[in-house]
Amino acid sequence: MDIPALVSRQKDYFYGGATLDTAGRKEALIALRNAILSREKDISDALYKDLRKAPFESYMSEIGMVMDELGYILKHLEKWAKPRKVPTPFSQFPGRSFIWKEPYGTVLIMSPWNYPFMLSLDPLIGAVAAGNCVILKPSAYAPHTSRILAELIGSVFSPSHVAVVEGGREENSALLEQRFDFIFFTGSVSVGKLVMEKASRNLTPVALELGGKSPCIIDETANLPLAAHRLVFGKLLNAGQTCVAPDYVLVKKERKEDLIRLLKSNIHDALGENPEKNPEYPKIINEKHFRRLLDILEGETILLGGSADENSLTIAPTVTEATADSPSMQEEIFGPILPILTYDKPDDAIRFIREREKPLALYLFTQSSAFEKRILREVSFGGGCINDTIIHLATHHLPFGGVGHSGMGSYHGKKSFDTFTHEKSIMKKSSMDMPVRYHPYTEKKMKMLKKVMK
Repeated sequence: MDIPALVSRQKDYFYGGATLDTAGRKEALIALRNAILSREKDISDALYKDLRKAPFESYMSEIGMVMDELGYILKHLEKWAKPRKVPTPFSQFPGRSFIWKEPYGTVLIMSPWNYPFMLSLDPLIGAVAAGNCVILKPSAYAPHTSRILAELIGSVFSPSHVAVVEGGREENSALLEQRFDFIFFTGSVSVGKLVMEKASRNLTPVALELGGKSPCIIDETANLPLAAHRLVFGKLLNAGQTCVAPDYVLVKKERKEDLIRLLKSNIHDALGENPEKNPEYPKIINEKHFRRLLDILEGETILLGGSADENSLTIAPTVTEATADSPSMQEEIFGPILPILTYDKPDDAIRFIREREKPLALYLFTQSSAFEKRILREVSFGGGCINDTIIHLATHHLPFGGVGHSGMGSYHGKKSFDTFTHEKSIMKKSSMDMPVRYHPYTEKKMKMLKKVMK
């Protein structure tokens, strides 16, 4: 594919004005929704081939999320796109002020392999709803989903409006050499830094959805059976290959043994005695990441699990006893390994988290409103849950994004529309004029000025 030519065609298409009409945007999104419905089984099959996701999990965490986002944005798009009136200060009368919504133009969306359908289409929906042209670059690590995305998008959009560029590093590099009006990237911190560096050459704004080591704190007041049940759900979704998966647990020291016992029973209840053999348990995306996870386990004290199947690239849910120096605590795990650390006092848990990069998510299990308020007030993180895991990203009303090393910018629901929209500030004045601002400056004018500007 001639990438520079594709970018040029999209710029021409955008400046032709075809994306500016909101009725046309809605029509395109409705066509996308219908195309997804007609290919639902093909999408689910592709996700199974790439990640061995069960159809239920594929719908719950990918297809259904996209359909939900589509429905919500279609319902509200017209309202969001309208100019918004704002007050005009008395010093600027007579006149009126408003904010005009405009798309950025040509947008690049680079999506990851772990949720290859949802993390491609959720931002794309926001970009199209806002009136942009889009080039979508799916991950080469999920080739079957990449192919179905290319077919799906090709059946709905002209390439001059929305196009999919498949491939690997060569295509990624070529795309980042082009001048886009906005770049939306989801992936690792290291690649996010490269994207930001490339974008800075053209002062291109970016949204970076990254990751980090998301902690789960369990205090002495927590409902421990509930905490274990929801912790297992959050950790084992997509075999831990989730950017907001609980990456490690900080549990009050005296509750550690009870927690481990409950984790074991919940894992066995969910997936059986040999989870890695369960056909509904996802696999690790490829051999490279499989080996990386096994290398982490070599230096761990394993409390539960630890077995792996090289043929299916599956690793059993594994609980380890960890310290700050353990291999599992040196990088984001992105797999079904859960290190358990203990703390004595709330100050210890807060200090431990604050000494590290700001995480994308934080989970707190507690019945103490005082401890809850301390965590929210004193610890910086992208978003999270109190007495649950993961589900904060499954609502239109909560922006999803990171802070610091876990990212910048956010999306979901209206925030998706806003992220891909530039707001022009406009003041429209009448022909009447207030002469106070013009030369010559006088004492009388100064007194008038001080009356209206104070």
